Amino acid sequence: MRGFTRLSAAVPACGVTDFHRNRKHTLALWQEAHRQGSAVVIFPELGLCGYTARDLLHDGHLQDACLESLGWLLDRGRELQPMAVVGLPLRWGSQLFSVAAAMQGGRLLGLVPKSYLPTSREFEEARWFRPGREIPAGSETMVLDQRVPLGTDLLFQASDTPDLVVGLEICEDLWVPLPPSAFAVAAGATVIGNLSASNFTIGKAELRRRLARASSDRGVCAYLYVAAGPGESSTDLAFDADAFICENGSLLAESRRFSREDQLVTADVDLDLLTHERQVTSSFGSCAGVHRAPYRRVPFAGGAGPRRLKFRQVPAHPFLPADPATLGTRCWETFEIQTNALVTRMTAANTRNLVLGVSGGLDSTMAALVSATSLDMMDLPRENLICVTMPGLGTTSETRNNARALAGTLGATLRERAIGEASLVVLGQVGHPAARECETVDALLDRLREHPEFGDTTLENVQARMRTLLLMTMANKHRGLVVGTGDLSEKALGWCTYAGDHIAMYDVNAGIPKTLIQFIIRWVATERVQRWTAGEPERLRETLYRILDTPISPELLPADAEGKIAQLTEEAIGPYELHDFFLYHLVRHGARPTRIIDLARVAFDGRYALEEIKRWLELFYRRFFQHQFKRSCATDGPKVGMVSLSPRGDWRMPSDARVASWIERVRAYKE
Repeated sequence: MRGFTRLSAAVPACGVTDFHRNRKHTLALWQEAHRQGSAVVIFPELGLCGYTARDLLHDGHLQDACLESLGWLLDRGRELQPMAVVGLPLRWGSQLFSVAAAMQGGRLLGLVPKSYLPTSREFEEARWFRPGREIPAGSETMVLDQRVPLGTDLLFQASDTPDLVVGLEICEDLWVPLPPSAFAVAAGATVIGNLSASNFTIGKAELRRRLARASSDRGVCAYLYVAAGPGESSTDLAFDADAFICENGSLLAESRRFSREDQLVTADVDLDLLTHERQVTSSFGSCAGVHRAPYRRVPFAGGAGPRRLKFRQVPAHPFLPADPATLGTRCWETFEIQTNALVTRMTAANTRNLVLGVSGGLDSTMAALVSATSLDMMDLPRENLICVTMPGLGTTSETRNNARALAGTLGATLRERAIGEASLVVLGQVGHPAARECETVDALLDRLREHPEFGDTTLENVQARMRTLLLMTMANKHRGLVVGTGDLSEKALGWCTYAGDHIAMYDVNAGIPKTLIQFIIRWVATERVQRWTAGEPERLRETLYRILDTPISPELLPADAEGKIAQLTEEAIGPYELHDFFLYHLVRHGARPTRIIDLARVAFDGRYALEEIKRWLELFYRRFFQHQFKRSCATDGPKVGMVSLSPRGDWRMPSDARVASWIERVRAYKE
């Protein structure tokens, strides 16, 4: 899979000074990492002898046995693909160091010593070791008849995957205020491996994850952590076989703690995501420039990356957290952002009234809920929300009833103003064929059913502009503020009428994709409605569920003979779940067309055929580029998540950029 690498953290079943057992289990996990297609696998601190060997670490036989085990692994692992990193004590001159030894293809690639030695509470490492900081930059040593780079100034770069750059630190190095990994990522490391022993105490597993996730977030990198297992000595300490992999602040995979069996924790890490995040996060580059230290880069073979993602989930709905509790929190946060932003705008505009066009669809329902709550927050009556339903040429009784019920159950003021006659007048003024010899709206509808080819963009857009004119005029009359309803997905696709529903006085849905809006409305129905005293809570809940079940449609063309919606949005422009997926990966991660297709195929797992994904992605690109001019003068609205298309705060793009090259890449994609 383009842009990914596979990484592993290994916890072998160990025994203190049981050298043969330790190297045997280390080799077995290295072989398993090879079978899984990993580029790198890391093992625990001092894993060849056991961290709790204590004063035996000064024993010459122990040191020799560890070097013998290292040679044994080099010989038997020369055909294995992953770069393996194991821990052992190493004498350099007259001093002893705890080192991480990186090896591949029968060669020792480099030795990275532990920088910081804990000596408090249960730790007494300075009794045996010297800190790696004392080794001069550029040092080398002879180990097993190989001249090997030694020092804290080493990075390991994959020769065939330039973005895979590995830095190493050992246990306590993570816990200090300024860890070595901070300098490694500043120098270009995209992956940090931490060889740890780390005895377990209550609550420590959570703390490890906080530190590693924070390091991966601040460093915009992957962080591999592995601690020793229960085979270490239990004389005074306990060990829990904790291992996990983080990426850019998120936990990707973790071990089964306290297991006494060999464990290999593997994840597919997104290098493209990391490099893109570093590009767009200007403060990362600024900080890296200030603190960049000289490092030696040691090449290794990282492989071409996994052919298919096996150890990673690609969510089909990236705007929606998979965990229900997290999703509930996301809905609450989003709703609070919207309502508080609207209150701030109303206060600044010195207005007490809101004017909202309600269609009975998702977006205007979301805006109505936000508006009603904002009035509550300002201790204003909900009658100050003027809901205007404006039946047009395609409005059905179903959506009209939804709009009426919504306004009624919210306790808002309802106004109904049909726009058919005004639209007919304008169509007649411009000589539109649908309006020729039509004196009534009914005649116009009959003509459109007889000649569906007359149902063009002109006929659709005149209705949207009539509605906006009506809302703006009503806002002037009542000294109110027109609340916009368009969502993030529609703005990405340009699925709005310029100078029509494209315009409002404040746009509360501007930062929310269509896929999330449905969940927020459902969350309001289940979590908020019962706490509202205004209106009729149970009827409101029923109304919201009915709206959620209504097909998405602009309702600008006449209903069919049975009065059902004839114009379904997703039949015209494709599934919103696909477009939200495309939008997220394009704007959030700068993904190439081929990468978006790769990810979509994994995420939707056969729900859409390849040609269908390509078809809708091509349409997405065309509309995204062609309709930038609408976004360039978009109404103010609050940023909600990491993806925003505001021309002032986030997305800046020329309106006349050419899309041809992106389309070519989509069409050229093959399995």
